[in-house]
Amino acid sequence: MSRPQPLLSFEVDTSGQDTSLKYDDFDSEVRRSWYHYLPLCLLLFLMMAPYPSLFIVLVNHYLRTLDNPIAFVIHFLVIFTLKFLAFVSLMICVARDPGPVFFNASDQDPIDQHGDMGLAEALMTMGNTDDDCRPDKFCRKCWVPKPERAHHCSICGRCVLKMDHHCPWLGAKCIGHRTYPAFVHFLTCITAFSAYVTIISISAVRWSFNNPLLVLDQATPVHELLLAAAGVIFTLVVGSFLVYHIYLITTNQTTVEALSPFLLLRYIPPLPASMKLSDPPMEEELSYNQRRVVRDAHRFVRMYDVGWRRNWAQVFGWSKPQGWIYLLLIGGTGNGDGRSFPRNPRSQEMLSRLAARLEKEA
Repeated sequence: MSRPQPLLSFEVDTSGQDTSLKYDDFDSEVRRSWYHYLPLCLLLFLMMAPYPSLFIVLVNHYLRTLDNPIAFVIHFLVIFTLKFLAFVSLMICVARDPGPVFFNASDQDPIDQHGDMGLAEALMTMGNTDDDCRPDKFCRKCWVPKPERAHHCSICGRCVLKMDHHCPWLGAKCIGHRTYPAFVHFLTCITAFSAYVTIISISAVRWSFNNPLLVLDQATPVHELLLAAAGVIFTLVVGSFLVYHIYLITTNQTTVEALSPFLLLRYIPPLPASMKLSDPPMEEELSYNQRRVVRDAHRFVRMYDVGWRRNWAQVFGWSKPQGWIYLLLIGGTGNGDGRSFPRNPRSQEMLSRLAARLEKEA
């Protein structure tokens, strides 16, 4: 629907200046300082730290002590392949934009395409301060159209398509529609690498304790113990994070959606005017019992859950021919444009029940 023409329009003479709309005008990021990259540097250090000890264990134990070059080559190839894949995914998460939100040509009215906005129009748009995720709403902070499942990151100062969370470990960037597959692939590679190092280190430690007289030096068992301890810690920590994201993918949720039950209020049917609530209702407007109702419903209402097979295909893009090769290398890429998503066929029915319960608790 086209915007009404203003009765008065105060135009500014911009002769000699470029008045075209640019991407940075609507979706600009906060400029990062050098200290924002310190967690990323620490992450890179942690990824490279075990290699001196790994090299000592592989050479002294598997090559010189056991005289088993086949095991040495196999362990060497598996370890460096997993770490290479992890570095590739990490580079994608750091270098790729997580999902820009910008104006499409179809989103603008003819008057907007010329870059002119009158005073009356500006005043008319001031009332739309709803931070809603529906396509017809604007972000009240960076003033861009907010597609479905997009959220504003206050740290980055921008909106991100299908935002999952803000990660300081990846160069202080958000994980969104375009980087989430690579992020999950990175977690998988790190977990597999840590578990593999734990297994070969514990095996070497057991052999050293059972055959103390055959150990070449006293330093090698120390490296084996340190690698085993570090491997167990990283496997449990990163592995737990990976298991949580496997659950999110299976149920087609983002971290923001899983931890924010009151996002459901943006999708419920209109409530009766007698309840004197906003449309959609705000969390602070609800009573204690109504908030409990929303929290209980959040465990069962899955807005975008269309079955675990389609959920995984939506995240990793398995519909492409021979897509498993691409997935194996860099973690795949999400299907769609990140702006619209198929919904659970039963979601509207469940939201109607939620609205009825809220009305009952009023």
